[in-house]
Amino acid sequence: MSQSHPLPMPTRRELFSNSNHFFAFGFGSGFAPKAPGTAGTLAAIPIYWLISDLSVPLYCVWLVVTFALGVYWCEKSSRALSVHDHPGIVWDEMVGYWLTMLLAPPDWYWMLAGFVLFRIFDIAKPWPVSLADRKISGGLGIMVDDVLAAVYAWLAMQLLIWLVV
Repeated sequence: MSQSHPLPMPTRRELFSNSNHFFAFGFGSGFAPKAPGTAGTLAAIPIYWLISDLSVPLYCVWLVVTFALGVYWCEKSSRALSVHDHPGIVWDEMVGYWLTMLLAPPDWYWMLAGFVLFRIFDIAKPWPVSLADRKISGGLGIMVDDVLAAVYAWLAMQLLIWLVV
């Protein structure tokens, strides 16, 4: 994103006093000066490690709840900053990573593979990810393109697991 002036950011105080900013900015990982989406995805890894033992139904509930909350938090944070899909808003990357890791073994090398696959598809935005990114607005739009990228990453991950395990 090339702009002549910097995008508005919540202050550190606002980050910790406003739950919408706190979660939308991935507990502060979205403050990374370079590649905040990558930083947000990295912030999702320890949480994945904590939730990886959930049963599949509970893990799916986790995904649905974090997606729904993400729509709300990202919408509120985006509106407060007057910037749609602010680069520092990384909750969508976090949920995308967790979706990528659905049914994956919780070993470090699978966590790394999921990270790489998700980042590739999130950055490349193959169709219909690119279409959703352009056409869907608000908090839903912020979340949906990353979830669609995660579906591609999940399919690639499942294929990789099937080939290796």
